[in-house]
Amino acid sequence: MEYMSQEGYDKLVAELRQLENVELPLVREAIAEARDKGDLSENFEYHAAKREQSRLLGRIRFKQRVLAHARVLDVSRLNADMVQLLSRVEMTNIDNNHRMTYTMASPHEANLREGKLSIKSPIGQALMGRKVGDTVEVHVPTGTVRLRIESIQL
Repeated sequence: MEYMSQEGYDKLVAELRQLENVELPLVREAIAEARDKGDLSENFEYHAAKREQSRLLGRIRFKQRVLAHARVLDVSRLNADMVQLLSRVEMTNIDNNHRMTYTMASPHEANLREGKLSIKSPIGQALMGRKVGDTVEVHVPTGTVRLRIESIQL
C-alpha cells in the first residue's frame, strides 16, 4: 500500500491516461507504418518502434500497479505535531545555518525542484515522526548532515 496526496494521485492518473490514450497509439501507428515498408528483419524503424512499445507498456503496467495499491490521505485527519507524509517541514542545517523547507511526499510524488522530499530518502526517513525542535543526524553520500526542525505545517 502506498499513501499519497490527492494531487499526486490525480497526476499519476493523468500520466497513465496520456500513456494509454496518446503515446501508445502513436507507437502502434509507427509500428504499422514500419511494417508496411517490407522486410522486418532489417527494418530499423520497426525494431525501434517495438522497443518503444515495450518500454511504454512497462511504464503503463508500473503506473497501474501503483494506482491499484495507492491510498489517498485525508489531510483533515492529520496533525502538525510531528513530521509525517504531507507535512511541510522547515529545517535548519546546523553546520552552515542554511534554512530549507520541504513537503514530505511519497516516492512517486518526490521532486526536489518542487520542494517535495521522499519519505524514503535518508533525510525523509530521519525526519519522520520527529517534532519541532528535534535535531537529527543524517548520513548522506557527502557525509553527515545535522538538521534542526523549526516548524511543521500541513
